[in-house]
Amino acid sequence: MSQAAHPANAVAPAPPCARVPQIRVYQNWLRETRGLHFDNYHALWAWSTTELDAFWQSIWDYFEVQSPTPHSAALARNVMPGAEWFPGAQLNYARQVLRHVGPAVAAGVPAIISENEKGQVSELSWPELQRQVASLALHLREHGVQPGDRVAAYLPNIPETMVAFLAVASLGAVWSVCAPDMGTHAVLDRFKQIEPKVLIACDGVSWAGRDFDRLGVLAELRAALPSVQHVIVQRNLGTTETVAASAEYTSATARNDAEIAAFEPLCVPFDHPLWVVYSSGTTGLPKPIVHGHGGMILVMQMLGVLHDDVGCSYAPATLGERFHWYSSTGWVMWNAQLAGLLGGTTCVIFDGSPGGSKDAPDWTVLWRFAARHQVTFFGAGAAFYANCMKAGVDLAQCGDLSRVHALGSTGSPLAADVQQWGTDQFRRLRGQPPQAGDEPAAGPLPRRAAAPSGGSAPGEAEELGGDHLRAGPLPSAGAAPSGGSASGEAEELGGDHLRAGPLPSAGAAPSGGSASGEAEERGGDIWWCNISGGTDFCGAFIGGNRELPQRPGVMQCRMLGAAVEAWNDAGAPVIGEVGELVCTQPIPSMPLYLLNDPEGARYKASYFEMYPPGHGRKPGGGELSPEAGSVWRHGDWLRIGDEHGQGEWCVIYGRSDATINRHGLRMGTSEIYSAVEGIAEVLDSMVVDLEYLGRESYMPLFVVLRPGVELDDALRQRLNSAIRSSLSPRFVPDDIFHVAEIPRTLSGKKQELPIKKLLLGHPLEKVVNREAMANPACLAWYEDLARARLQSAAPGVD
Repeated sequence: MSQAAHPANAVAPAPPCARVPQIRVYQNWLRETRGLHFDNYHALWAWSTTELDAFWQSIWDYFEVQSPTPHSAALARNVMPGAEWFPGAQLNYARQVLRHVGPAVAAGVPAIISENEKGQVSELSWPELQRQVASLALHLREHGVQPGDRVAAYLPNIPETMVAFLAVASLGAVWSVCAPDMGTHAVLDRFKQIEPKVLIACDGVSWAGRDFDRLGVLAELRAALPSVQHVIVQRNLGTTETVAASAEYTSATARNDAEIAAFEPLCVPFDHPLWVVYSSGTTGLPKPIVHGHGGMILVMQMLGVLHDDVGCSYAPATLGERFHWYSSTGWVMWNAQLAGLLGGTTCVIFDGSPGGSKDAPDWTVLWRFAARHQVTFFGAGAAFYANCMKAGVDLAQCGDLSRVHALGSTGSPLAADVQQWGTDQFRRLRGQPPQAGDEPAAGPLPRRAAAPSGGSAPGEAEELGGDHLRAGPLPSAGAAPSGGSASGEAEELGGDHLRAGPLPSAGAAPSGGSASGEAEERGGDIWWCNISGGTDFCGAFIGGNRELPQRPGVMQCRMLGAAVEAWNDAGAPVIGEVGELVCTQPIPSMPLYLLNDPEGARYKASYFEMYPPGHGRKPGGGELSPEAGSVWRHGDWLRIGDEHGQGEWCVIYGRSDATINRHGLRMGTSEIYSAVEGIAEVLDSMVVDLEYLGRESYMPLFVVLRPGVELDDALRQRLNSAIRSSLSPRFVPDDIFHVAEIPRTLSGKKQELPIKKLLLGHPLEKVVNREAMANPACLAWYEDLARARLQSAAPGVD
């Protein structure tokens, strides 16, 4: 690897305003090769979710997926779960990546650029990526790794992790990774379930200015995983301590001979297992979710290229594209960042704290990193942007960010004022004045009808969805965690201030039309690609479209191929109203299965049991026979369209099992957080509603405040006023508590439902898995509160 930050052969990226959106290029291709024309994006989306075989075949062809054998159909069997995709096809994720080596070398673009918080920079070329993947793959094969064997990794967000994944995938073995910020018990809760044959682990990590040794954890993992037959040590910290009976990563990737040059990834069936990811359950062990090679190849490229508008780095129109999405290896956005390689895009990754250290907080770290490496697409968890705004970051002081043409956000609600802050920052960078006069937001959730007699409103079901971002240990008090609760699971998107962005300019038809205009941000504004999806299916349901108008705090559209609807209590689709998010048709990246779930009972219970089989399963709407299976219920409140039911807009209002119901008016918790966390003194917050079996609602609000700030009467009044004016007097909390921390899962999700159950009188050990938490020590305070409420027989306590 070269240590040069600016290699001599670096290419000049294409100017951001000269881009034709990737979704437009795809539609031009559809017109030229299929004779298909769509008047608008809705028509395109409707085709993609009703003509499933034709749409997914077009994605296969458009991205030139390679198979030595033909397939009989794109979707051979439409059942949920258990859809059969591309029977007869053979492929490999690593093969799809490494096909880019030749043209990328000719264009002089690298595969991976990385930097850590110590300022150490490395660059990995495409040929070197290919050589290292082959060397490590042959090393693994020599140590008995066969197709279907599991290889576990305990590695940070560094190039070596991407190399290791591709080597494992190239053999048809199954990959699984945990971030090294996770402790022994949390890792074992995951790795014990998969029984890995090989363990690849680092010696330690750096975070917020400190080094953390992990050799002790490695020893504990090794002792507790009897299935492990071989260990590879990656010296991330450069330690020299000997690890008995292990191989060094550098040695395993050092070969360069004829066998390496001749190595090719093994072709496997479309549904061959690729990796195991984990959902962060609040109780019990995390769900080990298995995804396949083919589903990931298709869905990751479709989302990353068409919806995120990330181009190929060696293609003339997007020459020099550089893709960055800040993540740890424990969040699904690491998988999304990695997938940039599928499209021939240079991945630019950062390992370390995005907010500096406790003693020297600095939320310009990632921006300066992006400027140094000429990042073109910059993505992060929504909480990162909120922290930047609260810290008063001035992007004009962070270097040359002129190459950035898109900002990505997920993980937690991106409040409208935060998005507007980012937009105004980039307007100033471009010499344009900030825009004012934003329109009001889409207020509280519309009133939902009560459940039919004998039924039940969404209750205390296990939270669904995938993990949320927590890149490394939670920052100490004084800095909110970067990432918050995320979609790796679809999350709460509050609607604060909505501003109808300018319509596409006259040369660029709305997505679906035939004009081939260039993608310049509306009115000169930076384009925000705000997405919501899930670790469960390793994709997104809701996201961006560069050709559609923008509104702060609102996502632009449903993704192609995602037959997403909002259903009311009667199980009927609604527009312009809030309903339960369901997906009525299969997506290739939906789980193949959960490990250790031979009859599929846990899988079905997690996603497919809320609605009767066959209901709503007909493509385009309507009933099918029960043999078609049930729709996917994701566990979120969703509104499609604006408050009048117009447009493609989508708003996620929070988890449907954590909704606040005050005096008959329902509201997602995200809207309360948006109001509360808009106050500068508030770093984090959580609210729960203890309405239970018809008893009167009791709603406490918990707030984490900036260091030195006290929760006095004046601040209480400001908090109540913010909720009263932004939402409704009905949602003013009954009590406000100043707490040290908000309990979160390892991946950053707020533990609303467990705390609700705890305060209703359930035993702590029955409602939360401490090993799945980032900060379990904080539970003692909440347990004391629950005990005090029980002793005083307060209303609402069970």
